[in-house]
Amino acid sequence: MTAIAFYSITGQTRRFIEKTELAAYEITDANPYYEMGEPYVLVIPTYDDEMLEPVIDFLGYNSNHQQLVGVAGGGNRNFNDLYIHNAKDIAKGLDVPVVFDFEFNGTPTDVKNFKRVVAQLGLKAVKHQ
Repeated sequence: MTAIAFYSITGQTRRFIEKTELAAYEITDANPYYEMGEPYVLVIPTYDDEMLEPVIDFLGYNSNHQQLVGVAGGGNRNFNDLYIHNAKDIAKGLDVPVVFDFEFNGTPTDVKNFKRVVAQLGLKAVKHQ
């Protein structure tokens, strides 16, 4: 089974996850050291690399980097080549695919399609914290 972990800076990613009605673990700045303990997909926004330091800490904690099966990225298509660049960079660095992308906090179609991807990957949601 696979779980979902996400990080939100402005709340856009959190709103997207909430709209899916899927439970997920939220990575926080205060304590990024949580072990997923099972395969999971990471959902992250696009910002300056330094702003995602808690995600890097989370990925480096225990077996989290080994359990990652894919990354989903949120962003703004006006960023052009920088659109979801953080998701692409993490996916490339950890040799996993980018499994989904969405703008801002996602459209109803994005929510539906993300849920389909989750179902296809056999994702199991963990209790939202």
